Amino acid sequence: MRPLTGSSGPASALEPPLSPTGDWTATGLTPALTRLPHGPALPPADQLDLTQVRRMDTAGIVLLLEWPGQTAAAVVAAALAADRPDIAHLARLVAGAPVTAPAVRAPEEGWLVSVGRRVASFGDDLVENLAFYGELLIALGRLLRHPARLRLAPTLTQIERTGLDAVPIIGLANVFVGATIAFLGASLLAQFGASVFAVELVGVSVLREFAVLITAIILAGRSASSFAAEIGAMKMTQEIDAMRVMGVDPFDSLVLPRFLGMLAIMPFLALLGMIAGLAGGLLVLWPVLDLSPEFFLTRIVDNVGLKHFWLGLAKAPVMAVVVAAIGCRHGFATGDDVDQLGRHVTSAVVQALFAILAIDAVFALIFMEMGL
Repeated sequence: MRPLTGSSGPASALEPPLSPTGDWTATGLTPALTRLPHGPALPPADQLDLTQVRRMDTAGIVLLLEWPGQTAAAVVAAALAADRPDIAHLARLVAGAPVTAPAVRAPEEGWLVSVGRRVASFGDDLVENLAFYGELLIALGRLLRHPARLRLAPTLTQIERTGLDAVPIIGLANVFVGATIAFLGASLLAQFGASVFAVELVGVSVLREFAVLITAIILAGRSASSFAAEIGAMKMTQEIDAMRVMGVDPFDSLVLPRFLGMLAIMPFLALLGMIAGLAGGLLVLWPVLDLSPEFFLTRIVDNVGLKHFWLGLAKAPVMAVVVAAIGCRHGFATGDDVDQLGRHVTSAVVQALFAILAIDAVFALIFMEMGL
């Protein structure tokens, strides 16, 4: 009758008694388990001798408890008989550990269920956004009744961070957009001998659409994500709960300064975008069509006029409200872990971009119906 060995020797099928030797540990049993039969193929053992075991951990205990004919009481008795109280204590711990059911993989959802979940999630986000806008209106009403509640210093800070720090990227992006429109317009209109009308094309497209649209898109990626990350991080670290405990309204101290700062600076950023877009168009049309800056500006004033300027600028406050509200709302919706923070920051940017494009389309329909 040969003993079953751990790391000290080979393993083989065994008639009772069971006399393990060597190291019965997770690493010591590895070579033995590769040659040991499993399940019903294990030979039964009515007796157990643990006198030759050097070391044993939970892996060895589990193997003994799964051996046919062995129980926790038998392993404890054999360990005490071999003067190994450490093995007996380990056997009691393993035997008393709760048994958890194996994880069952959830069935994969069909495409129809996945689409339904996304539609339901979109509806939930829409309801939460509307509720947040309602709370924002209430906070603005409180501010109008009590102007002293305005936190001027944080508002000015948000104006600087949201607006002044974004001037370089907004100006550069609009210059490139205006230059691209001018180049394409000059190339296409040259086929009809109407290259000079590229000036009107640049003026209308930049003033009415692209300047405010590009500015809002940049702020959606830059400021909406920043608002969501800042407020979300404060919620994760329970700073918002601490503010409530101290009697400070988080909406007044966190949302209103960002909202008012964005609302105040957005028209100026849109104006900057318009100037930069026209400058980009001029930089292309001047050398390509040999149009002087005086001629370019004269045609803009005479043929484009202020109508398209005011129509484009009218969109700026609405887009500022949407970008600021979506960013702050996702910041308050963040949970207590970093994963949720990342998902809400991403959702804030995506929803802000979608809202900007939808608002621009709605304005285009309204202006068309009004004949503007």
